[in-house]
Amino acid sequence: MRVLLSTYGSRGDVEPLVGLAVRARELGAQVRVCAPPDFAERLAGADVQLIPVGWPVRPVLHGAMPPPAGDRSQRVAELIAAQFDGLAAAAQGCDALVAAGLMPVAARSVAEKLGLRYRYASYCPVILPSPHHSPVPFAERPFPPEATDHEARWALDARNYNELFGAALNAHRAAMGLPAVDDVRRHVLTDRPWLAADPVLAPWPEPSGLDVGQTGAWILPDDRPLPDEVTAFLDAGDPPVYVGFGSMRAPAGVAEVAIEAIRARGRRVVVGRGWADLSLIDDGADCCAVGEVNLHALFARMAAVVHHGGAGTTTVAARAGAPQVVVAQMVDQPYWAGRVAELGIGVAHEGPTPTVESLSTALDRALAPETAARARAVAAVMRTDGAAVAASWLVDGGR
Repeated sequence: MRVLLSTYGSRGDVEPLVGLAVRARELGAQVRVCAPPDFAERLAGADVQLIPVGWPVRPVLHGAMPPPAGDRSQRVAELIAAQFDGLAAAAQGCDALVAAGLMPVAARSVAEKLGLRYRYASYCPVILPSPHHSPVPFAERPFPPEATDHEARWALDARNYNELFGAALNAHRAAMGLPAVDDVRRHVLTDRPWLAADPVLAPWPEPSGLDVGQTGAWILPDDRPLPDEVTAFLDAGDPPVYVGFGSMRAPAGVAEVAIEAIRARGRRVVVGRGWADLSLIDDGADCCAVGEVNLHALFARMAAVVHHGGAGTTTVAARAGAPQVVVAQMVDQPYWAGRVAELGIGVAHEGPTPTVESLSTALDRALAPETAARARAVAAVMRTDGAAVAASWLVDGGR
């Protein structure tokens, strides 16, 4: 069986597909991945073929390189065109196509044209329509004040998808000899999507109107040892507090704010550089900076983890039993912050830009003994087989 996996986005969008690719390969499938060119090294490290599609994501996210010139509609059309071209070539000879992320507009049309089995996977419940929650608003199209209930917001969400993506999608479908679609969101997500999220951390609310197959999060075990210098730092004192924002653009001055707040609690600090290139503010022996390391192993040795609330980071920290302070920045991150707070395994920081005072307050709650106990209890009941479950569905043709 030959499978194509596709997404476009940051590390959190790509990493789950690495997990699915490896597990599907263990079941005998041949797997290739369409993703931004930023992730060539990561895919090569997993021995998974990458077919780069679209612009590099890192410089766009961090303002180093703007997207191609033109208004939003033109940029959207160019990205959709790149998806159609890249996926159509990559999907040749495949039997199935799994698309993930916020809006992989071209994937289902390519699968339809080539006669492939198609599945859409979301990493977070709030991306999927449900009467129990509101959608994530588009950055440039906030919901009007009068749209306060879930139903009204989902209707606006569907309209936004049609207005942003409909013309470009249907132009490509017409060129492929396919009929137009009048509901872009439903076309892409389908009525039977997969939810690649842990059912304890992110349960799917029923009834919903969708037939959602929840697999658990697609995260591979990581058996890499921590670097010697990191292990030596951890062994030299009490468990420190980690602060990092993954592939996000971090709030200005957040490293200085975090280090001051953490030091004031008598804790040592581990700073995750990430795509924001966070760095230490001095050469104090109580601080350590890390790059690309095994977060599973690192978080298991933390007193708390301060982060942006990405699906993967939140899940890894929860599995490690580490109390969390989630400083949500965008998209689905407020959902994860809310779930951490609801479960009692950490704190949802109010607002995307912490101060020493606000972060100190959050840390006091996260470092409380009852929060640590609750974090360990939740970790004990979380699933670890999500990628394996999805791979079996994919290879065996189930769900």
